[in-house]
Amino acid sequence: MAGARDRVLDAYETLLIEAGPGSTTLDAVAAAADVSKGGLLYHFASKDALAAGLLERLRARSAADADAMRADPDGVVAYYLRTSVPGRASPVGLTRTYLAALRIADASPTGLAARDAIAAVDADGLAALRSEVPDPMLAWLVQLVGDGLYLRTLTGAPITGVGDVEDLVAVLRALVSASSGGSTAER
Repeated sequence: MAGARDRVLDAYETLLIEAGPGSTTLDAVAAAADVSKGGLLYHFASKDALAAGLLERLRARSAADADAMRADPDGVVAYYLRTSVPGRASPVGLTRTYLAALRIADASPTGLAARDAIAAVDADGLAALRSEVPDPMLAWLVQLVGDGLYLRTLTGAPITGVGDVEDLVAVLRALVSASSGGSTAER
């Protein structure tokens, strides 16, 4: 069972995703988390502290996700692409937290901190990809493809027309293998 702090952050994420930053009053977050306002304030003394807690969670989940990528038996590229599509979100909860952080990235004064945290997440992902993809431009290309898949997830646009994610994984694996002299062909 999640503790009160986690329930508050879960509720904050949900409100950000479903209704936007304007819906995230401390009263609304406390009600959604099923805690008293005093219970919320015990963990987060202000709305800024709540946003900081979300960004702390984002960074922790990003680090856990990067570890999961590196440990995936199918490889980092496959993990990154597969978790960028609907129904296959990161098992450590990064996807929802990332989306919630995107919702506050333009908010002031938390916007700059959110953008910095999102940049750190992107850097974690690229570093994990570089552990499998030696060419920095190719690693960035894989990251951009995953970002495009994720954007389609956010917009509800279908991923159709030329194949599925597994076909894309195969194509990118072939590119990685060709760029590194074949050393990752059977990864």
